[in-house]
Amino acid sequence: MHTHGHPQGHAQGHAHGHAHDHARTHGHAQGHGHHEHGHNEGLAELLELDAEVLHDYHAGIFGWVREHDPSGRVRSVADLGAGTGAGTLGLLAQFPGATVTAVDADEAMLHRLAGNAAARGEGERVRTLRADLDAGWPAGLGGLDLVWAANSMHHMADPPRVLADIRAALAPDGLLALAELDSFPRFLPEGAEGGLEERCHTAMARRREQDMPHMGDDWAAALAGAGLKVEAERRFEAALSAPLPEAAARYAHASLSRTRQGLADLLDPADVAALDELLGDGPRSLRRRADLTVRAARTVWIARRVS
Repeated sequence: MHTHGHPQGHAQGHAHGHAHDHARTHGHAQGHGHHEHGHNEGLAELLELDAEVLHDYHAGIFGWVREHDPSGRVRSVADLGAGTGAGTLGLLAQFPGATVTAVDADEAMLHRLAGNAAARGEGERVRTLRADLDAGWPAGLGGLDLVWAANSMHHMADPPRVLADIRAALAPDGLLALAELDSFPRFLPEGAEGGLEERCHTAMARRREQDMPHMGDDWAAALAGAGLKVEAERRFEAALSAPLPEAAARYAHASLSRTRQGLADLLDPADVAALDELLGDGPRSLRRRADLTVRAARTVWIARRVS
C-alpha cells in the first residue's frame, strides 16, 4: 500500500479496478480513463515506487490488520483493486498461511502483479482474477477470511452494493480491511515554490469532485449500512525526510508528472511552467533538490461479518 500508497498514494488501489492510487492510486487526477498503454505503464511505475518508498509505512498497516486475527485463522484473502501487488505481497508477508486472490479490471496490471509475486517466490500463493466490480461480484469468489480494499472503494459507481457483495463473500467472522487516502502524497516542503503543491492539491480536489464523487464518503456508516460491524478505525501517517532513498525522487517525479498531465487545464499557466521546471533537468529539477519529503496519510477501517 495500495498501498498510491497514493498510491497513491495512491497508491495502491486500482479497482473497478482503477486506482489508484492511487494510490494507488493518484494520477487519479485524471479520474480513471487509463486505457492506453503508456498511461497504464506510468500508473504501474507509480504504484511500484509507492510500494518501494513507503514500504515500512505499508508494512505497519498490514501488521495492524493482522492484529485483528489473533487466532491465525485467515487463509483465504482477496485484494480488491490489486494494481501491481503491493497489497497482495504485504498480505502474504503478514499471513504466512494464506493465499490471496488479486482482483483488478486491468489484465496488464495483473500480469505485472503475478511477475512480482513470482520474483519473490510467492507465485504459488497468488491467484489473479480479472473483474470489474461495477459489473457485479465475480462468480466463485466467496468464503473469504479477509478482504483488503485499498483506495478502491471510492472508484466504485455504487459502493453500498459492492460492500454488500463483500459481506456476502466473507466467511462467518470474516474481516474487511478498507483503506482510503486522506490525502495524496506531498513531496515539497510546505510553502515551497510559492505554495505550488498546495494549489495542485486544491485543483486535484476539484477534479475529484467531478470524477470520484465517493471520495471522502463516511465509510464507517457505509460499512455499518452493509451489515458489517466496525471493530477499529485508525489513521496512518507517513512523513519521510532527508536522507531519502534514491527511489523517492523518482516517486516524486512520477507523481508530479501525472499531476501535470491531469491538471494542466485547471492550473494557472505559471504553475504548469513551474511543474515543468521541477520535472525537467535544469537547476530547479526535483532530482537536484535536497529538501524533498514524502508525506502521506490514509485511514483504515476493520469491519467484521458477525452473522
